[in-house]
Amino acid sequence: MTQTKVEAPFVENNRPFRNLIINGDMQVAQRATAATTSGDNNGSFHTLDRWAFYNSLNGAYTSEQHDMSLADLATTGQAHALELNCTTADTSVATGDYAAVYQRIEAQNLQHLKWGTSSAKSLTLSFWGKSNLAGSGNPYSIYIHKHDSTGYLLPIQYYFASADTWEKITINISPTAGSTTLITNSAGVINNDTGAGIGLFFNLVWGTDYTAAASGNNNLWNTTNYALDEDNNFLSSTSNNLYITGVQLEVGDAATDFEHLPYDVQLRRCERYFFRSGGNVAYEMSGVGVVTVNSRLTINVNHPVPMRAAPSLSVNNVANFRIAPGAQSDAANSISLDIGGINTSMVNCNQAGTDYTTGHAGRLINENNTNASLDLSAEL
Repeated sequence: MTQTKVEAPFVENNRPFRNLIINGDMQVAQRATAATTSGDNNGSFHTLDRWAFYNSLNGAYTSEQHDMSLADLATTGQAHALELNCTTADTSVATGDYAAVYQRIEAQNLQHLKWGTSSAKSLTLSFWGKSNLAGSGNPYSIYIHKHDSTGYLLPIQYYFASADTWEKITINISPTAGSTTLITNSAGVINNDTGAGIGLFFNLVWGTDYTAAASGNNNLWNTTNYALDEDNNFLSSTSNNLYITGVQLEVGDAATDFEHLPYDVQLRRCERYFFRSGGNVAYEMSGVGVVTVNSRLTINVNHPVPMRAAPSLSVNNVANFRIAPGAQSDAANSISLDIGGINTSMVNCNQAGTDYTTGHAGRLINENNTNASLDLSAEL
């Protein structure tokens, strides 16, 4: 019997969960899909899961989930994108101003990079993007932020060759970029914990306090430069837009095809950092519990997956919630976090004016309104 060896080059690039970025295909948007003004000085989350926004300028921009056309789908292989639009221009950028879109990656998911040792591995970033700002004279940049021990920064410029045209950008990230040993020495270590390990930032604009000339500083690990002097000011005009999708950050020196995950898998990965209870359909129940004092129902909110850390709670449209102990149903007066846990959180639901019987069971539901929700956040 003759045997023939069949080579399978695809196997090497078929590693599961090789993409370090969560929701790089922009398909999960628990908070909002429509245009929302994005960013503040400390970073905030407004639309697509795991993507946060900075903006310290007088200008403003919105973020939203963009639905791709069939032509876009044929080109990029993606059904959604992150869409950014400048809505208020700022042409006088102060030295300490900044704006960026970013995702931080949990440190314990990065131990295989071996950063902080002489065996530190390279990464490759790939993504699809387009913008009205194009050409080598209108560069954008990304930067990698290595957290823990000593914080190190790596700014790298890129540009779109043609305006308003989808292009795939590929960027190599070396631990020794610029012939430095910052990442391969012990100060380059990424702690094995649930904190931030590295951050991927798409720069929109940075003031000169944070930048340096591209010559001699582009693709150079350092401690002070987040971006480069020649970068675009995305907030220079209300005509400016930027679309990004198919973001993949993986180990190695070459980009592989984007790793598509089923929606439910991607959603569960996002829910480790943010979970919305309620707000999906009318009369949805957020939790059940027991009356602990006369006008208070304390409920358990079970998390779909263990959260990264004890979450904080924000409540949307508290007046549209109803507290229902037994056959009774009253409008909620206030809702607050009692105890935040990794797997379950206890939430106090208060109603003014009605005494409940201590020990009775009850539930929290939204009253024919899909905008009432409990938001539990353990974001990096």
